[in-house]
Amino acid sequence: MAVNAFIFPGQGSQSVGMGRDLAAAFAAAREVFEEVDEILKQKLSRLMFEGPAEELTLTENTQPALMAMSMAVLRCLEREGNITVRQKAVVVAGHSLGEYSALAAAGSFAVAETAILLRVRGNAMQRAVPPGEGAMAALLGVELEAAVAICTEAEAGPENQEIVAVANDNGGGQVVISGVVAAVERAIEIAKARGVKRAMKLPVSAPFHCAMMAPAAMAMKDALGKTPPRAPVVPLIANVTAAKVTAPADITARLIEQVTATVRWRESVETMMGLGVTRFVELGAGKVLSGLIRRIAPEAETMSCASPAELEALIRHVS
Repeated sequence: MAVNAFIFPGQGSQSVGMGRDLAAAFAAAREVFEEVDEILKQKLSRLMFEGPAEELTLTENTQPALMAMSMAVLRCLEREGNITVRQKAVVVAGHSLGEYSALAAAGSFAVAETAILLRVRGNAMQRAVPPGEGAMAALLGVELEAAVAICTEAEAGPENQEIVAVANDNGGGQVVISGVVAAVERAIEIAKARGVKRAMKLPVSAPFHCAMMAPAAMAMKDALGKTPPRAPVVPLIANVTAAKVTAPADITARLIEQVTATVRWRESVETMMGLGVTRFVELGAGKVLSGLIRRIAPEAETMSCASPAELEALIRHVS
């Protein structure tokens, strides 16, 4: 019998139209979207279903929208297939903002609480760095140690103040870096000189998961102080430690650290495999995490669920 980890996507998985078919087919999905719309006082579901893409990709919208999509899928699984996190998963994990979706799925936060936290997080991350001062880049065909060395060399700007650091270790030779524009551009040139397969800037609005996000980390410390998590029904594999966490105080600390720290996704997947996970079930928009896992752990089974047809297939396999 397969041992399941339920995993939840992060920014970049969104697309206009996500959730529309699910809402048309299942009342459980509509209820989640309506709850998020109401708590945010915004027709976020209409933006998800109809766009425009430019507005959906604003961080303040993307973060709660992806969570709403993931939770709509989970609520449909619960109601249509009697599939719950407590009964069918041994751990949960999420990529960056997906960590909040994972915690909502595991009962640490209510959907409405998570939507508000992610709206705060999105706004704070966007405001932390003035437009044009930060950047991110993807390095392809490079492992973590080499990417760290590239960043260390590139940081040697005026008075060593132009920071650049590893934001995501996604596995399969894909590392994302983040920092001051000039330092990121230097890192791209260093990477190319060292024979890295590909190095390119990403079309993002802020330098996520680096020290430049410190003001956003403080905003999340305040927000989580007002809305602390409850103990999850199954352990979370935390982005910043790639280790199990269950104590609410520890979860809070990891979520605050996560804003400025590396998302250790490759190691997180390796941890889950070490815990006996044989199947990764991606709940929500896109198939990004499933693709990464196939490169990190090709022996593992992956399933993605975002549409009515995928929901029915997942119910057949997991029930």
